[in-house]
Amino acid sequence: MTKNELEAIGFTKVSPIILDTMDFNPYRKVGKDWFLVTAGNESGWNTMTASWGFAGVMWGKNTFTTVIRPQRYTKEFIDKEEYFTISFFGEEMKKALSYCGSHSGRDCDKAKETGLTPMFINDSSEVYDGEHSFDVTSFEQAELVLVCRKAYVQEMRPECFTVKENDEKWYAEKDYHVQYIGEVRAAYIREK
Repeated sequence: MTKNELEAIGFTKVSPIILDTMDFNPYRKVGKDWFLVTAGNESGWNTMTASWGFAGVMWGKNTFTTVIRPQRYTKEFIDKEEYFTISFFGEEMKKALSYCGSHSGRDCDKAKETGLTPMFINDSSEVYDGEHSFDVTSFEQAELVLVCRKAYVQEMRPECFTVKENDEKWYAEKDYHVQYIGEVRAAYIREK
C-alpha cells in the first residue's frame, strides 16, 4: 500500500521524531494490551503476538526492542529481513492476538483464522532521514504501526543473568530469547 492507499483506509504517516508527543504507555500497550511483531512482505510474511518488549531511546533514536524465542516461525522472517513492524490494536482484537500467540504460521493461516487483514506497506518516499525505503506487513485493524529497521540483534545468554531465578523460571528449556532492537523509521496512526 502506498501512502495514499493507507490514508484512504484511515492511517496517517507520522515521523518517529514526534512519538514522544503521543499518549503511549509502554507498560500498558506492551504488557497488558499485547502487540504483533511481523516480518516479511507480500511475497511471504509471518506474525506473532508478544507481551514482552521495550520502547525507548537508544543511540539517540527512537527504538523498539522485541524478543523472540528461537523456535518461533516469525524469527525466520525477522532474521532475513531488514525491517519489521510492531502493531498495536484496540481491546476488540484481543481474541485475534491470543490466537496469533498460540498458533504457528507454519501450520495455519493466521489472517484467515482471525479475520486480520494484512496490509503491505511499500514506502519509497522520504522515510525519517530519507535513507531507506521499506516493504513490510502490518494489519488494517491496527491502531498504531511502528516500522522498525533492525539495528542490533543478540541472543540472551545464561551467564548474563544477575537474578538467576529469571533464568530458571523462564528458560527451563534453555530456549533463550533473541533481542531485536529496531530503530523506528516510520509510524502509522489510525485516525479515530
